[in-house]
Amino acid sequence: MRVVIAGGHGKIALRLEKLLAANGDTAVGIIRKPEQADALRERSAEPVVLDLENASVDEVVDVLSGADAAVFAAGAGPGSGVARKETVDRAAAVLFAEAAERAGVRRFVQVSSMGAGDEIDADVEARVGEVFAAYLRAKAAAEQDLRGRDLDWTILRPGRLTDDPGTGMVRLANEVPRADVPRDDVAEVVRLLVADTTTYGRTLELTSGNTPAAEALERL
Repeated sequence: MRVVIAGGHGKIALRLEKLLAANGDTAVGIIRKPEQADALRERSAEPVVLDLENASVDEVVDVLSGADAAVFAAGAGPGSGVARKETVDRAAAVLFAEAAERAGVRRFVQVSSMGAGDEIDADVEARVGEVFAAYLRAKAAAEQDLRGRDLDWTILRPGRLTDDPGTGMVRLANEVPRADVPRDDVAEVVRLLVADTTTYGRTLELTSGNTPAAEALERL
């Protein structure tokens, strides 16, 4: 498969690119900075320099043309403010989904966040902070946009991400109790979802668990 990944230099994407290459697939990573390209090449991925905060939909369509699947794994990241949650976590996701639709790339996996489905009222915002509340609202808006598109989409909401080594053992369902999950295991589940045909139109939550990732997906 040829898989185009938005946020190609992100911590999940770099892991995913390596896994795809090991599986014999071609990963194409969209990156913002030319100096990030070597990190992708080291993982046998093809880098494409394109700033999704400023790109036109036609530019993104050009990158997606001929792909078998699209993965949105971009994020403004820690340290960014409210404004970039809007421009990256929501607007870039919407742009990428629109481009996939126009390019005819039906399989679309969106990496979201556990908590994106919660109501974020003033009390919640006071507890989690303005920036994280904006992040959850942006993720929720991106999810809502994707649900209205003519794509074979799956939304994945991981729990709190860690850089611990992956175990390959997960908990994956419509809803799971909140817990941590290594980025290694998120990347493996995304790799499996890219080729999966049974989870179209589903929003899934993911944490560490006691079930091998492939088996957890089969159980769905």
